[in-house]
Amino acid sequence: MSWDVLLLRLPDDVTSLEEIPSGHTPAPLGRRHEVLAAVTEAVPEVDLSDPAWGELHGPTWSIELNIGSGDPVDSIMLHIRGSGDDALTPALRIAASLRCGAIDCAEGSLLAPGRTSGWHAFQEFRDRVTGP
Repeated sequence: MSWDVLLLRLPDDVTSLEEIPSGHTPAPLGRRHEVLAAVTEAVPEVDLSDPAWGELHGPTWSIELNIGSGDPVDSIMLHIRGSGDDALTPALRIAASLRCGAIDCAEGSLLAPGRTSGWHAFQEFRDRVTGP
């Protein structure tokens, strides 16, 4: 079970999903080699030995990066597992390096520094469903 965050190109002035114009079609994140380079620059410890499915591990969390095999890359889905708010730091670093938005798929909101409610709600739900 993972908490999913979608990295997607959004208009620059958008601060919430409600502000996305109707009919907006996101531009690609970039050419595949540029996206992989940006991810590696943002989080040098990322394992991209399978460039379609990157992996990143922290002390109490892991992130799978579903980059896919398309070129250009339209979006990246982050599958975040574990605990600790420090899991949000690399997710936001990757989003910043790609100049894109990070959408909390559980809450339907934009992820930003200090906005941890979706991550905490996911952990509470996961722990309730799976047990201690």
